[in-house]
Amino acid sequence: MRKLLSQGSLVAVVVAVGIATTGCSQYNGLKAKRTFRDANGLYQTGDYKGAAAKYEEIVALDQDILNKFQLTPAYFYLANSYDNLYRGAKAGDPINDGFMTKAVEYYRKDAELDADPKMKKLSLQFLVAAYGPEKLNDPTQQEPILQQMIQVDPTDPANYFYLANIYEQNGDYEKAEEQFLKAKEMKPNESTVYTTLAAFYDRQGEFDKTINALNERAQHEPSNPEAHHVIATYYWNEAYKNFKLSEVDKKKYIQAGIDESDKALALNNDYFEALTYKNLLLRLMANIETNPARQQALLKQADQLRDRAQELQKAKQAAAAAPAKS
Repeated sequence: MRKLLSQGSLVAVVVAVGIATTGCSQYNGLKAKRTFRDANGLYQTGDYKGAAAKYEEIVALDQDILNKFQLTPAYFYLANSYDNLYRGAKAGDPINDGFMTKAVEYYRKDAELDADPKMKKLSLQFLVAAYGPEKLNDPTQQEPILQQMIQVDPTDPANYFYLANIYEQNGDYEKAEEQFLKAKEMKPNESTVYTTLAAFYDRQGEFDKTINALNERAQHEPSNPEAHHVIATYYWNEAYKNFKLSEVDKKKYIQAGIDESDKALALNNDYFEALTYKNLLLRLMANIETNPARQQALLKQADQLRDRAQELQKAKQAAAAAPAKS
């Protein structure tokens, strides 16, 4: 009969196996790091097929090795390599469609396993895009991903905007507005939450809500002339293009636009865009003015503003074109 190993001998064997396993893991990890560098080089030159093959070698390793050697981002780059290999014009081709299937699989994998919140967020963003109209065109898959992104970072307005856009495209305007308002609630001092909300209301033909959103922005940015200028452009657009406006409302909107232009110019007298729009607003006012003398005065003032705006624009272009002094 064979003799049983003593307790000491057994411990020695276990330790030896452990050392061998650790050594093998270390070797595989270091080898994978070299492969990762090679894959990144191929990725940067646009050889996505070659890069994908290298990244596949890395993600085939045990997850503990990927974590220890900080190689988990290989999932994202593998996904993005397949994403770049996909061609929308070849949709329906099994090989081409397979690229996007793999891209989605590995974006999800990185979002699940990557410890770096920036990489996790990036993978989720690309995953949302993968389900967009130019690729898989499945907004039902986008919504839960965006909800997940909002849970991860509830202060990022972009996620609310994207989700709102999905609802708007589906005709659910109430839910879309809800998301735009949540974005405003999360970042009340960020101008885009107001301008994006205003653009949404403008698409819905709700002019009063559009102006209210832009006025809120101007209140948060009292020293920004552009905030008032944008309001002026919306007043001009409404007065110029809405033929259903009564003469009274048209005149009211034009005057409101002129007032906003004046606020912008009070903050920056050389703001040529504001000068340009005040000129356009004055011309609109002249068109509905019945008194010939007042009409000519408005047109003369508009000409002066136009000329001043053109001078400032030319000076700005000349300064940009001038060679930098050494």
